[in-house]
Amino acid sequence: MSEYSAVEAAEPDTVWSERASYIDRVPRPIAMALLFAAFIGIWQLVHVFGLVSPIILPSPIEVAEDIVFVGKNLFSGGYMLVAYWITFKEVIYGFLIAMTIGFSLGVLVGETSFGERVVLPYLVAIDTMPKVAFAPLFVAWLGFGISSKVALAAFIATFPIVVATAAGLHVASDNARMLFKTLGASRWQTLFRMKLPTGLPQIFTGLKIASVGVMAGAITGEFLGGGKGFGELIRVAASQLNTPRIFSLIVFLSIMGLALFWTVVWVERRFVFWHKSSVAGGPGL
Repeated sequence: MSEYSAVEAAEPDTVWSERASYIDRVPRPIAMALLFAAFIGIWQLVHVFGLVSPIILPSPIEVAEDIVFVGKNLFSGGYMLVAYWITFKEVIYGFLIAMTIGFSLGVLVGETSFGERVVLPYLVAIDTMPKVAFAPLFVAWLGFGISSKVALAAFIATFPIVVATAAGLHVASDNARMLFKTLGASRWQTLFRMKLPTGLPQIFTGLKIASVGVMAGAITGEFLGGGKGFGELIRVAASQLNTPRIFSLIVFLSIMGLALFWTVVWVERRFVFWHKSSVAGGPGL
């Protein structure tokens, strides 16, 4: 290959890297604001030209006005604050239960042959099932109160924690395992002083996935009725074709979900500060 051909072949990579570096020089808040503005602009154009029925997709202005209305109701202590608090409790209780059960099963699967050979196949079988379909069963077993919503939220959030914990216990290198064995460390000492600390990045990855899934479980349970949370408000708004209200309620639910997610990230930064690629929920976050 001639020198010219070699330069020509390398040119696309060079151009791409220059473009990438140019994009990287744009501050993240500005890039995010521009993307959001573009999204809102396209949304407004779709509404202006009537490409989608206003009943299905309201204008950004209508949604913004309803977000202000919901926000005022929340901050003034209205009925929406009561509903928001109920959903918040369902999410937190479900997440705590999921952490307890998920971590215990993860250790059982990752540390014992009984767990790996006998328990794991059942967990895999349950995990492949559409877990939302269990919602009517939880309602039948636990009633229409908060208990069925908490149970469904915990049920959905448990499996990512189980998988992440079991995987994290196998991250430690053979050299580290041999060192602990040579030093005469017991099984529990090896677990708590070597395997768990080494597997924390994977465990926190499972917790972050679970923090998203627990929201879906709680809201799905409320859709079945009987609850008094935000999911019930969304169901009522949908029955009235009040799409601006649906969008605004989803926004405030997203705030709750982001708060839980970034709480997990904050704890991860305190305990797994040495693992830079995982401290913010993934590469570049």
